[in-house]
Amino acid sequence: MGSTRIFLLVTNDLTNDQRMIRIATTLSKNGYFVTLVGRQKSTSLPLLVQPFRQKRLSCFFQKGKFFYLEFNMRLFLYLFVTKLDIICANDLDTIVPTVMVAKIKSKVSMYDAHEYFTEVPELMHRPFTKFIWQKISNICIPKINFCYTVCESLAQIFKNQYFKTFSVIRNLPLANSEPLVNPKEKKERIILYQGALNIGRGLEEAIAAMQMIENAQLWIAGQGDIEKTLKNLCIKLKVTNKVFFKGNLLPEELKKMSQKAMIGLNLLENKGLNYYYSLANKTFDYAQASVPMLNMNFPEYIKLNRDFEVALLLDNLDPTYVAAKILNLLEDENLYNKLKTNCLAASKYWNWEIEEKKLLLIYAAAEKIKR
Repeated sequence: MGSTRIFLLVTNDLTNDQRMIRIATTLSKNGYFVTLVGRQKSTSLPLLVQPFRQKRLSCFFQKGKFFYLEFNMRLFLYLFVTKLDIICANDLDTIVPTVMVAKIKSKVSMYDAHEYFTEVPELMHRPFTKFIWQKISNICIPKINFCYTVCESLAQIFKNQYFKTFSVIRNLPLANSEPLVNPKEKKERIILYQGALNIGRGLEEAIAAMQMIENAQLWIAGQGDIEKTLKNLCIKLKVTNKVFFKGNLLPEELKKMSQKAMIGLNLLENKGLNYYYSLANKTFDYAQASVPMLNMNFPEYIKLNRDFEVALLLDNLDPTYVAAKILNLLEDENLYNKLKTNCLAASKYWNWEIEEKKLLLIYAAAEKIKR
């Protein structure tokens, strides 16, 4: 195991990718030599010290098809001249060099599908781009040795589509090492959204809902394509005194912010199958921080709520309806305390310390066929 060199590939700059940091840390602490490879942006923060090696590749192009083409070429060259044993592509945007190098060097290939990549909202009105990504997936995924994804729904879809077995490694947080909070302890009336500021995340509706909610604040932690649009909407709707943009936060900062919140938001429009079958890591982050939440009435969230009722499930994103659900949690103390207590119970099971055991089994199987 100590000589097994694993390379994990992503297209982000590594700073805030909590799933990959957890995976790389687990593998490293269990004796593997791990390198997490991403990209260098002009806005990238310095890398934190980790128990694994980190590598950023610089690109001339920063977005669009030319970025993906350049990054994959650089990734291929980097992997081709590097000693390695196992290569793991994280999503389709790193799978081509993974398959090529694994084939050329007779090494083990792995694929971690973080989402239903060909069904993301950004591709809904771009049929040619979607066609290209679908072609890549159809060609590359069947050639991968081991596959895993983030939820049961996607595992079944991918199995039917590619005739490959996909294991499930959920994106769970580390167990809270701090004392559990008192379920009856009152929190500030803070409503928290954490994650990317992209289309289809229900952010416009959440902001509009704040017009109908008094004595509460909406905190938005993250950055993304529609950040400027959202800030302009706050001005237009006159809710700048209630809505606050916190920017990108490091994982530890985000964890502390989550513990201050009273309600967590995970609102998604039914824009394509990627969102419909999603299982967002923020769901588990909220539960770990003892924060009841609003989730959508989608398959994976229905399953979670059957195990532990930690959320109110929404049928639509009409701002009046969203506001009513938020007020329901803010004002109904018995309901709120019940969900909060359930969060505490769920956190004992929805944590990385349990989930990582399944990950280690996959890599142990991969190591057996290492050539």
